[in-house]
Amino acid sequence: MAQLWGGRFTKETDQLVYNFNASISFDQKFYKEDIEGSMAHVKMLAAVGILTEEERDQILDGLQGILADVESGKLKITSEYEDIHSFVEANLIDRIGDAGKKLHTGRSRNDQVALDMKLYTRKEIGNLKALVKDLLLVLHQLMKDHIDTFMPGFTHLQKAQPITLAHHFGAYMEMFKRDYSRLCDIYERMNYCPLGSGALAGTTYPLDREMTAQLLGFKGPTLNSMDSVSDRDYVIELLSAMATIMMHLSRFSEEIIIWNSNEYRFVELDDAYSTGSSIMPQKKNPDIAELVRGKTGRVYGALMQMLTTMKGIPLAYNKDMQEDKELTFDAIDTVKGCLALFTGMIKTMTVNKSVMEKSAKNGFTNATDAADYLVGKGVPFRDAHGIVGQLVLYCIERNISLDDMTLEEYKSISPVFEEDIYDAISLETCVEKRETIGAPSRSSMEQVIATNEDYLKTL
Repeated sequence: MAQLWGGRFTKETDQLVYNFNASISFDQKFYKEDIEGSMAHVKMLAAVGILTEEERDQILDGLQGILADVESGKLKITSEYEDIHSFVEANLIDRIGDAGKKLHTGRSRNDQVALDMKLYTRKEIGNLKALVKDLLLVLHQLMKDHIDTFMPGFTHLQKAQPITLAHHFGAYMEMFKRDYSRLCDIYERMNYCPLGSGALAGTTYPLDREMTAQLLGFKGPTLNSMDSVSDRDYVIELLSAMATIMMHLSRFSEEIIIWNSNEYRFVELDDAYSTGSSIMPQKKNPDIAELVRGKTGRVYGALMQMLTTMKGIPLAYNKDMQEDKELTFDAIDTVKGCLALFTGMIKTMTVNKSVMEKSAKNGFTNATDAADYLVGKGVPFRDAHGIVGQLVLYCIERNISLDDMTLEEYKSISPVFEEDIYDAISLETCVEKRETIGAPSRSSMEQVIATNEDYLKTL
């Protein structure tokens, strides 16, 4: 078919070149945004006197008809068109004649695609925020449900000190709160309208860019036409934010995978979020968690590809920038799917409270508190550290925990120990003594949960 830019050329584009250059296979995803932007542009053109009211209404009716027919399946977006802009404009001209040829007055495909990408990205940020909010709500409920569920806290994947499951979930609550905040920041920074920038140097037509921006829900127009058509910072920022979301999901998934193992048995995943083995009937595999962990690299790859694509592009628009779409679309779809599935997985999993508590007791997570007990009795910390090290070695050799030792056994290592050692090293005491904000005690966690309750009401 004839191209929108064909007047300068004397022969047809080679088919391989055409196919390589065309973007319709992926930018058709923009059909709604492209039509929305065109409708705002047409209203503005009529308002400044470039189009008559009759022409405006003809074009708007034609665009509404194209949108309705695409959404009903009556009109198919096919590869005979180079891009979504060509598809919309060609179909408009077919439907309403010469008035349709005025649609493109005062704009270029450069500012048009910049607008479409911004509208699409802005919409998807809203969708991502909704999914992160769903995850935050589930984590918040889990924190309330498990404020008294004791478990070992880890460093270096070694049992370190006793905490609660609410405290552990609370760490991820903070991560995903930051993720939500990043999405909000990107939305605010990107929310300026590039339409009216032309190819790179604006236009001689008396456009009202403020009106166009207002019609499309932007804060205002962009302030430099060259930057407007070549800016993809907001895409890079979104890919970076999504990569961080995936990193958090992957860390959490890794823990779920470990906790779900036969050796830990901290949690059991719901059948709906697990699969079995084709030959081993006893297996219940954490496939969703593993896939989330695996797909993280896919989103990282999209970020690196976009950074690499943009790093050598001089002002203003260059065709390289067409590469922003497929990888961004894929990353957005990947992150949305992972958020939805991960949220469902943790919402439905069963927590084995007794197993977690037993693991905390048997892992010497209360050793630090035993040392603090000795310090409270006047023993220098360095000496106390050595005494408790002897206690741990004694227990390991006998396959017992600190809670299992008799008072006589304690006194054989240090006469300072008295009957009150048992209360000092109980899991409840170890946790409840840590009352500073951010620590795992009930009082601290209740304060954090109340803060989160107020925060969630603002989302």
